[in-house]
Amino acid sequence: MKVTLLGTGTSTGVPVLTCDCAVCTSTSPRDRRTRTSALLEDANRTILIDCGADFREQALAVRLTRVDGVLLTHGHADHTAGLDDLRMYNFRQKIALPLHGNEDTLNDIRKRFDYCFRDDVQFGGGLPQFDLNNVSAPFDVKGVRVIPIQVFHGRLPILGYRIGDFAYITDASEIPAESFALLRGVRTLVLNALRHRPHPTHFSVAQALEAARRIGAQQTWFTHITHDLMHDATNAELPPECQLAHDGLSFEINPLA
Repeated sequence: MKVTLLGTGTSTGVPVLTCDCAVCTSTSPRDRRTRTSALLEDANRTILIDCGADFREQALAVRLTRVDGVLLTHGHADHTAGLDDLRMYNFRQKIALPLHGNEDTLNDIRKRFDYCFRDDVQFGGGLPQFDLNNVSAPFDVKGVRVIPIQVFHGRLPILGYRIGDFAYITDASEIPAESFALLRGVRTLVLNALRHRPHPTHFSVAQALEAARRIGAQQTWFTHITHDLMHDATNAELPPECQLAHDGLSFEINPLA
C-alpha cells in the first residue's frame, strides 16, 4: 500500500500570510507546506487521513478520483475544513462517504457542517453525504484493518491511526503509555514536530525525537511543521531515521503486518 503525504504544514500553512521570513520566501518547493493530510491507496481502495482547507488543491495534485473512507484525527478546521469538497466523490461513487473519528470529532462535524445533516432547509449546489462512525476499537475500511491510537492535543483527546506496520500521529503533545504499547512494531511513523520552541499543544522537534526513539520505527517522518523550520537545513541536523517530511512525499507500507 502506498502512502502519500498530501500536506505537512501547520494550521497556517507555509508560506504564512503576511510573513517574509526565510522559510516563507524560500524558493524550495519543500518549504511550501499545505495543511496536514495523508492518502493511503492500493489497487482496491483509497483512504484519506484528514481533509483540511487545502484538500481540493491536494486532490488535484495527485489526481484523486476515489475516496473509500476518511480517518479524522480531530475536528479542528485545518483537519476538516475541506470536507465539503468530498461531495464530488459522493456524486461519482453514489454513496455516503464513511467518516471515522472519536465522539468529540463527530460532534464537531455535526456542528460545523450542520447543513449536511438537516432536512428542514434547502441548500443549492448539492450537499456532501457522510456516514459518521464513532471509533474506539479496531475497525475495517474496505478490508483494511485500522487501529485507533488515542493521544492528547493539549487537553483534547484525539486519534492517531495504525495500519499494519505504519502509524500516523499528528497534533500530539502527549502519547499515553497504553498508546505507546499499541505502537510496538511500527516500522514507518509519521509524527508531528511543530518547531524547536516548546508549544502547549504540539510536540516540539526535541519532544518528537524522543517519542520517535521510544516507538522505535525504522523511519520517522515529521509533519505539521511551522515556518520556523527550513526543510534542508533542519534535516541536515536531524538523524537520517527522523527527518522532516514534505508535501508529496510517498512511501510503501505493509497493511497486513
